[in-house]
Amino acid sequence: MSNAPSKIVPANRVGQIKEYYFSIKLKEIARLNKAGADIVSLGVGGPDRAPHASVIDELVEQSRRADTHGYQPYIGIAELREAYAAWYKKYYGVELDAGVEIQPLIGSKEGILHTTLAFVNPGDGVLVPNPGYPTYTSVSRLAEAEIYNYDLTAANDWEPDFEALERLPLERIKLMWVNYPNMPTGKTASRELFERLVAFGRKHNIVVVNDNPYSFILNDSKPLSILSVEGARDVAIEFNSLSKSHNMPGWRLGMVASNTTFINWILKVKSNIDSGQFRPMMLAAVKALQLGDEWYSELNREYRERRVIAERIMVALGCAIDEKQRGLFLWGRIPEAADGSIAFADAVLERARVFIVPGVIFGSNGDRYVRLSLCATQAKLREALERITTAFRQ
Repeated sequence: MSNAPSKIVPANRVGQIKEYYFSIKLKEIARLNKAGADIVSLGVGGPDRAPHASVIDELVEQSRRADTHGYQPYIGIAELREAYAAWYKKYYGVELDAGVEIQPLIGSKEGILHTTLAFVNPGDGVLVPNPGYPTYTSVSRLAEAEIYNYDLTAANDWEPDFEALERLPLERIKLMWVNYPNMPTGKTASRELFERLVAFGRKHNIVVVNDNPYSFILNDSKPLSILSVEGARDVAIEFNSLSKSHNMPGWRLGMVASNTTFINWILKVKSNIDSGQFRPMMLAAVKALQLGDEWYSELNREYRERRVIAERIMVALGCAIDEKQRGLFLWGRIPEAADGSIAFADAVLERARVFIVPGVIFGSNGDRYVRLSLCATQAKLREALERITTAFRQ
């Protein structure tokens, strides 16, 4: 017998999306490992180290209390919103009203859905970068929006081509996704780029959303927020997260910041979908946000050492990299003789038992690239380097 009733079909939107690439690939890798393959994974960008000990201690201590296990405010506890505001003022130079301009999220990925539903009607246009985070595309499809990809290319230093943008039917477009420091390319934003994006949004009444979880990782310059640009709050929204900056990906602690009206619209959607976060986790997040500069220095010391090994892996693969890139990944151009990023990554998996990510999953402009994650120990990175050097030795 069939496991599903024959006359029942899913909503049309289910047919518009596919299972997330990493969900599929990690199941494949699990099967290979079960068969004894011992794959070294340089795929998913989930930090492998623990949060600061004081953060874990706070979680444990608060969890033991009898009065911390109930439902919490939909807007998050005041202590957390105030901690996010202080963090933004200290590191980004942006003053935010903790009461009305910040909304805690169960991870910023959740916020992509809430924001899309708050601003986009079926048929409205959404600007999505190519290459870019696949969730921007899948969530837009779930909302039955019309997707307008805009090109990011090495020739234009992975920045939007504003002349090309002006040729699009901008009167139909409600939302624009940007992500700087960029994933997957590692391109960092300049103030000038953010100023142009804000001016573009104001000119065309398009909401510009900057997804900003990577600004503390291997970024030698001061972390930059699009909200630091004059007038940005009229049209701009920014997501941030503790996943990468504080080694807390599984905790699902993110935030969105913007003007009061935008935050209220997002909250209206969010409050009908979830019931808030665990209070001890929010109090532990406060502790994380209060860590000093030494936390980020130690975090980046380790990533800097890993990056050196990852660059050697790229060389062993015959890939070219831009040394200016920043963030949690390394983006490399595959050799001209390679058939494409999927075939290239599959060959690395088959011959060296190392999982790397084909750039095409981020969009067609990524097909001549692959991505390595720095979220593996130095020992694992060295093992990957040894395997690749042996497997691809000419």
